[in-house]
Amino acid sequence: MRLGLGANTGPAAALVAGAALWALGLAHPVFAQTTGAPEAPAASWQACAALRDDAAARLACFDQWSARQSATVPAPPPTEAAASDATTPALTLVIKPNSGCRNPSHSDASRYWELETGTDCGPFNIRGYRPISLSWIGSNSVNMQPTSGNPLNNATTSEPYSRSETRIQLSVRTKIAQGLLGTPDPELRDSLWFGYTQQSYWQLFNGDLSRPFRTTDHEPELIYIYPLQARNLSGWQWRYGGLGVVHQSNGQALPLSRSWNRVYLMAGADLDRRFSLIGRVWQRLPEKEADDDNPRIADFIGRGELTAAWNASRDDTLSLTLRHSLRQTAYGSLRLQWLRRITDSEQSGLRFHTQLFSGYGDSLVDFNRRRTVLSVGLSLVDF
Repeated sequence: MRLGLGANTGPAAALVAGAALWALGLAHPVFAQTTGAPEAPAASWQACAALRDDAAARLACFDQWSARQSATVPAPPPTEAAASDATTPALTLVIKPNSGCRNPSHSDASRYWELETGTDCGPFNIRGYRPISLSWIGSNSVNMQPTSGNPLNNATTSEPYSRSETRIQLSVRTKIAQGLLGTPDPELRDSLWFGYTQQSYWQLFNGDLSRPFRTTDHEPELIYIYPLQARNLSGWQWRYGGLGVVHQSNGQALPLSRSWNRVYLMAGADLDRRFSLIGRVWQRLPEKEADDDNPRIADFIGRGELTAAWNASRDDTLSLTLRHSLRQTAYGSLRLQWLRRITDSEQSGLRFHTQLFSGYGDSLVDFNRRRTVLSVGLSLVDF
């Protein structure tokens, strides 16, 4: 249909033409919906553009066409973030208080022996046992010609050893089994460990002897740990009990050979992470007198020990270890140690250490010789 508007068309004719165009525009969408015929692109605005001779009708036509376009334009699709918010609940990170190896929410003893589910590091991981250390030591004497109660173990010559030495200690352990006997509390677990410690005295400053290793002790052991949760009225809590079997030897041939085997019982307790106590008593396994490298070694080194530690601050730990023969003759030893953190990280186990030892058994070859030893160096603890 074509609408022609001449120059002489009156207002009535213009009004009729506008009404016709408006009706055509309203009818077109309905027609499209009912018949499914595609709408011609921009047909409505083309019709409005054809009204060149009547500005008022042309403007009214475009206004009507614009209103229809606004009503039919679809809403923009939701953004990716909005769609995610509408369909997915907010993610909440939940950290279980008892999860993670060496969780700091647990006690030092629990983390050390992995007594609870939250401190379990799994089996066959290599962990620190006694401190791994490198030290300079100075002593009041040195054993130049070791002797023993067995004549076969008496050195026949004397070596000019220096009283100033370097001591190297390596010590590691691994958990080889857990949950062997079970515990009443499912959060607690018993465990079986294998440990190995090696301590060497190196004559680093003795160039005249070509800087030999004076002695090296080897100490493999098997340890069973059972968790405890007994608390007394003063606030101390028993954390664990244990049973162990240990072999210690220096790997030397006669006459310097030294070795013994023993079984021990142990227990550990602490108070508010400031103080801890570890007690141990042992019994030497018998040997034939003729094969005994070091008779009466338990009388000299001792039959029990008690270690008390105090965390004086975040960076400083003091400890005292006493060994006693548990006989009327008071042989044994005393070891006083200060450990100082040398990094800001609380996860680092590197410490500066100063240690004073006095007594018997600083090494196996010195089991029956009393020595006083000052040690200064670096230690790596509980990695």
